[in-house]
Amino acid sequence: MILATSFAYFLLVSIGVVLFVFPGYRSRVVTTLWLVISNGWAPLANLAQRFGRFLQLMYSGGEHRLGGYGRFIAAHPLLVGSALLMIVAPSLLAVLLRGPAVFDFADDAGITDRQIAVLLEGEQLVPPPPLPPDVFTTREVEQVRPDVVHASRNWNLMDQEFTQRLLVVFKLMKERHGYEMVLIEGYRSPERQAKLLEQGGHVTQVGANMSYHQHGLAADSAFFRDGKVVISERDPWAMRGYELYGQVAEQVGLTWGGRWKMQDYGHVELRRKGVLGRPAQ
Repeated sequence: MILATSFAYFLLVSIGVVLFVFPGYRSRVVTTLWLVISNGWAPLANLAQRFGRFLQLMYSGGEHRLGGYGRFIAAHPLLVGSALLMIVAPSLLAVLLRGPAVFDFADDAGITDRQIAVLLEGEQLVPPPPLPPDVFTTREVEQVRPDVVHASRNWNLMDQEFTQRLLVVFKLMKERHGYEMVLIEGYRSPERQAKLLEQGGHVTQVGANMSYHQHGLAADSAFFRDGKVVISERDPWAMRGYELYGQVAEQVGLTWGGRWKMQDYGHVELRRKGVLGRPAQ
C-alpha cells in the first residue's frame, strides 16, 4: 500500500513538473495520458523508455548532447532545482524525520528459545504471593512512581495469556540471571489512565483505552532485593536487570518499553490488533 501510494505521488508530481517546467511538452503529456486512459499502459511504457534514453544522454554526454534540454537547464537552474525538490521531498522528509517511535504496534518476533516454548506450552504458572503494601511506599519507589499506591497489582485482572508470558519472564529472570521480579502495576482503569495523562507527557502520552494496561495486556515491573523494591535505573544493578528483562520479554513475544523514544524500562505488553481504542471489557 505504501509503495503504491509513493509511486502514485511520484507520477502525479512528475506530470505536474513537466507541465509547469516544460510548457512546450504540455500537449504531448495530455495526449499520452489520453492514450493511456484509452488504450492501456503501452503508451506509458513507451514514454518511460524515452525518459530512460534521456537520462542516459544526460549521464554520458553533457549539455552539448542534450541540445535544448541542456540549454534550458543551464538557463533555469532554480526552476529545475525546485521541480526536482518537489519530486524527492517526501523521501527526504521520511529520512530526516524518522526516529524511534514512542509506540510501535508492529507484530512481535516469533519465539525461538526451546526452553521458553516448553514453559509456555506446559503447566500453567502461578502468580507469586502479594508483597506487603509498605514495600511500595518507600522513598525510592515514591520518587520514581509517586502514584504507585493507587496501582493495581491484582494478577487476576490481567489477560490470562499475557499473565503466563509475564510469569515465564519472571521465572527465567530468577533462574538465568538471579533477579527476583515484582509486579508494580498491572491492570489500569480508564479513569486512572486519564488522570495520569493529566499529569503530563513525562508520565504517559496516551489517554483512556489507548493503553494496553486497560485491557490487562500490559504490566510495569521492578526488582526485589534484600526486602526492598529496586525501581530506579540509576542503580547500575537495576539497569543491567532491565536490559536482561527486555531481552527475555522479547523472547516470549512481549514488547518492551525500553526501546521506545520515551523509555519505560519496566513496561512490557502483549499487543493484539484491534484492541486499542475500544472500551475495556
